[in-house]
Amino acid sequence: MNIKDKVVIVTGGARRVGRTICLFLSGRGAKIVINYNKSEKYAKELLNELNQINRGSAIAVKADVSNSDEVKNMVESTMAHFNTIDILVNNAAIFFKTQLFDISEGDWALFMDTNLKGPFLCSQKVGKIMSDKGSGKIINIVDSFVISKESEHYIPYLVSKAGLVMLTRTLASALAPDILVNAIAPGPVLYPDNFTEEEKKQAVENTTLKRYGSPEDIALGVIFVIESDYITGEVLHINGGMF
Repeated sequence: MNIKDKVVIVTGGARRVGRTICLFLSGRGAKIVINYNKSEKYAKELLNELNQINRGSAIAVKADVSNSDEVKNMVESTMAHFNTIDILVNNAAIFFKTQLFDISEGDWALFMDTNLKGPFLCSQKVGKIMSDKGSGKIINIVDSFVISKESEHYIPYLVSKAGLVMLTRTLASALAPDILVNAIAPGPVLYPDNFTEEEKKQAVENTTLKRYGSPEDIALGVIFVIESDYITGEVLHINGGMF
C-alpha cells in the first residue's frame, strides 16, 4: 500500500505515541483523522500543525472509542469529509498501575472498555467500509509486556492488551483476504507519568539494547506494516530486545 493520499484514523492521536504516528503518516502524504476524547487542546494543536504543512489534510474528531454511538459518529464524520477510510490505527488506551486486592469492577471495566472494546468497535465499523471497497489496513497498538511474567501490578491493563492480540488474529482471519490486520507491540518508548526513577532504570535494564526507544520507532513500525502487503495476523515487537 502506498501511504500517499490514504485516509487514516488514529485513535488517541493527539498525544504521545499517537501524535508521532499522525506526524509520520502525514509526512508520507496521508490524510489524517485525529481522534481524541479528553485531549482537545493537544488535538487542536496537532491539527493546526498538520494543516499548516498540507492544508485540508487533517481533521480532529472527538469520540470515546468505548461508546458505540460516538464511534459511529467518528466514522460518519470521516466519510463525510474524506469519502473513504483506508487505514485504522487503534492506539487509544489507558494505562496505570493497579494492586490486585484494590482493583474494583469499575477499574476492570474501564480497562476492558477502552483498551479492548474500543478497538473492536472501531474495527467493526471501519472494517465494514473497508470490506465493501475491498481493501484496508488495521493496526492495533498492544504491548510487549503481554509476554512478560513481571506483570502483577498491571493485571487488568495486560489482560486487555492480551485480548487485543487475540482480536488482531481473529480479525485478520475474519477480514481476509482484502483487509490486513496486524499489531505493534512497543516496549519502553516513553516513561509513564507515574514511573519512579527505579522503575525507569529497571525498564532500561530489561532491554538488550540497554536504552529506551522512542515514539518514532513505533511510528516507523506502523509505516512498515502499512507498506507490507504479505503480513497479517502478526504482532511486531519493537522493544529493544526485552525478551
